[in-house]
Amino acid sequence: MQLVQQTIEKIEGLDQKTAAEARERVDNLIKPAQSLGKLESLAVQLAGITRNLKPAFDQKAIIVMAGDHGVYEEGVTSNPQEVTVGQTLNFAKGITGVCVIGQVSGARIVPVDVGIKVDMPVDAGIIIRKVKNGTNNITKGPAMTREEAIKAIEVGIEIADQEIKKGVQLLGTGEMGIGNTTPSTAILSVLQNCDPLGITGRGASLGKGGIKHKAEVIRRAILVNEPNPDDVIDVLAKVGGLEIGGMAGVMLGAAANRIPVVVDGFISTIAAIIAVGIEPKAKDYMIASHASQEPGAKVASELLGIEPMLMMDMCLGEGSGAALAFPIIEAASSMMKNMPTFAEIGMKI
Repeated sequence: MQLVQQTIEKIEGLDQKTAAEARERVDNLIKPAQSLGKLESLAVQLAGITRNLKPAFDQKAIIVMAGDHGVYEEGVTSNPQEVTVGQTLNFAKGITGVCVIGQVSGARIVPVDVGIKVDMPVDAGIIIRKVKNGTNNITKGPAMTREEAIKAIEVGIEIADQEIKKGVQLLGTGEMGIGNTTPSTAILSVLQNCDPLGITGRGASLGKGGIKHKAEVIRRAILVNEPNPDDVIDVLAKVGGLEIGGMAGVMLGAAANRIPVVVDGFISTIAAIIAVGIEPKAKDYMIASHASQEPGAKVASELLGIEPMLMMDMCLGEGSGAALAFPIIEAASSMMKNMPTFAEIGMKI
């Protein structure tokens, strides 16, 4: 817990002085007031995060946390669990959805094995930081110990720190783990204090029992483990996932370094809720990319309190929505750097 504590102690709120200066500049650019809508508020947020009116985002990375889930054996998905391995290897090859979308803005994809069931090749271009070989089956007991949950968070912090030391100025979060909408929905059900059925979706592919079976599995997991909704690390440990913890750590690490972090879809939003539960000020550094098609996504976004930028009917995960949002963030930066104010060009209105 030492690294987590050190990290949250470094997290400050937005720099209000720089944000106010950014707001004044935005209001005086050569355009009608508020005519660029949310791009303007995004520019103000970025200035407050970076303490820079004209921040640059030349170096970008999406950290993709990968892990397997013991609850897979309950038949919550029809996809083979081996897909976790295959797609994680494909991240390193640059051929998945997040990879090809990320190419548009020049974002690097950083795959991390935080909890894949099998041992991955050491020469495949994947960062091996395995906490354990997949979570335990949450219908029979906790997904992991509290210590393992903390370790997963710390892996995320450490990877974020490493990327930032390499010069990364903008981070995104992504994940890979067959069956991971099940623990994500379990976390949301606990924290929202709601029945799982109304927030349970199909994920990548439903098992034979359908939505009702998946929701019943989640109910059983919550009943067996009794996670404490007032302790997000307890919830993560009892019904969560290693990649969810890893992403939460990335978000905390980004905030501690005053780096904006783009949240992907449903599962990344659950990780964001965990991160904010650990340190509320981390929320100031988050940018929600897109509204996932998963039924729980809207509830999760409302619980987090950040409205997603894009409505693209996507539910891939991987960080694909974050990659799609990167050019919008760069557009906000370009507006601040390249559009003059009326005073700067001597134009009176």
